[in-house]
Amino acid sequence: MATAGKVVGIRTVINVRPGSPKRTRTRSKILQHNVPISEAQVRLFRVQVSLILAKSKCDLCSGTTPRMTRANPLSSFGPLNIFLKVSSVKRMRPRCCYSLDFRLILVAALCLLVQNRLNAQSSGNDPSGAASTVDWPQFRGPGGQGISNARNVPVNWSSSSNIVWRADIPGRGWSSPVLRRGRLYVTTAVMPAENGNPSLRALCLDASSGKILWDTEVFVHTGSTSIHNKNTHASPTPVVEGDRLYVHFGHQGTACLDLDGKVLWRNTTLKYSPVHGSGGSPILVDDALIFGCDGAGDPFVAALNKKSGQVLWKTPRTLDAKRKFSFSTPLLINANGRSQVVSPSSGAVYAYDPKDGRELWQVRYAEGYSVVPRPVFGHGLLFISTAFDSPEVIAIRPDGQGDVTDTHVAWTLAKGAPKTPSMLLVGDELYFVSDGGIASCVDARTGRVHWAERVSGNYSASPLLADGRIYLQNEEGIGVVLAPGKTFHELARNSLGERTLASCAVTDGALFIRTEAHLYCVGNPNKQVD
Repeated sequence: MATAGKVVGIRTVINVRPGSPKRTRTRSKILQHNVPISEAQVRLFRVQVSLILAKSKCDLCSGTTPRMTRANPLSSFGPLNIFLKVSSVKRMRPRCCYSLDFRLILVAALCLLVQNRLNAQSSGNDPSGAASTVDWPQFRGPGGQGISNARNVPVNWSSSSNIVWRADIPGRGWSSPVLRRGRLYVTTAVMPAENGNPSLRALCLDASSGKILWDTEVFVHTGSTSIHNKNTHASPTPVVEGDRLYVHFGHQGTACLDLDGKVLWRNTTLKYSPVHGSGGSPILVDDALIFGCDGAGDPFVAALNKKSGQVLWKTPRTLDAKRKFSFSTPLLINANGRSQVVSPSSGAVYAYDPKDGRELWQVRYAEGYSVVPRPVFGHGLLFISTAFDSPEVIAIRPDGQGDVTDTHVAWTLAKGAPKTPSMLLVGDELYFVSDGGIASCVDARTGRVHWAERVSGNYSASPLLADGRIYLQNEEGIGVVLAPGKTFHELARNSLGERTLASCAVTDGALFIRTEAHLYCVGNPNKQVD
């Protein structure tokens, strides 16, 4: 669970000894940023403050309860509340050798807390779902659930208006673009001029201009090139963290590059027979790069060491589904203090311990196969869509052990369930769009339908929330913008006129939309995109 708020300043008041003619007041503006804070970090900060208090030689160690100088709207934030109470303590001894050090340490501790959180957001290794307004580091952004704090995101565009730039992307690929520090990264599969195997490549583009900065061959495809007409040999979305880019080409291999395009390691040891190609993207959890390998037989989940590419663990799927192939991307969640990697597959959704791959629980669902949507999580519930032929949305309480099919399913809903697009949780409402173009809004806790409306076209891309609006992108290149809420309200409909199956990326002032041949930056052409 996380709390988000805007830290706009810290008011520090120091009162000198009784009888002193002067009262010193200082005001410190610490920072201004949207800061989500997890419960674990609250506990860590409390420990840090406790250690500081144990060394203080003024009223802080006497058992006197610190008094707030005035009511403060930030008082609901755990670590910030502690900081405010301690930093506004009365009757601090003027000659206490720890007084100044004490305050400086508190300021430093708070800044470190915030910086660590922002680093977690930028890496995509943040299960809370809160997004950075700068980077979009993995499939569905920071937290992996399609939520962004980006501002000034465009509402209207076309192929000839509100286009900052359009870049030609060689080859074919439906991987989504990822963004870090003003650079975009995508993968693609380029067919040779003469008969031969596709070149599997990673590209880097300047986010402000669309210029290709480097183009690196990572693998050469081997074996059969047969693939579904909606798939490509470069459909999994890369992950960027720190100064490393991780690219995944399914059964062809996984690799790590530096941000100048140099390949640092490759792993081609995890072999399986794909059906219709590969599609699921990897995720990062601490030092592990985790992804599903659900092919024609013997499906499994694997984790690679992100520093070396060596296999950390490999866990087989325990349910013997009739049709075993699926394409979903895992999601890291924290339920009741326990980290879990949730990975939907054919016939069941599984939760694993990210440290060793041990299966924690599973929920079965009929003969579901070709599962694509990535899970979403909130309100203590995990939301998945189950199958290709007859999908259902299922809400699951992820706090069980073993097979919890009969005990931990909160509700199910079949009408309008997506086969391909992932869902979107905004406040108390769960939004999703079916492959056939029916958008739905339901109560996340109960599954009660608020509305279901046709938004036209066919859908593969996953929706996202940015600037308080929901963005959908259909396969015909039309972007539909909706207002979130219990009443359906369409704000805009925008056409690029090109086939679009990849999910969008977003940052302040811009959307990045990948079509069959191009990558678009949609925004105000008169403003630079960072």
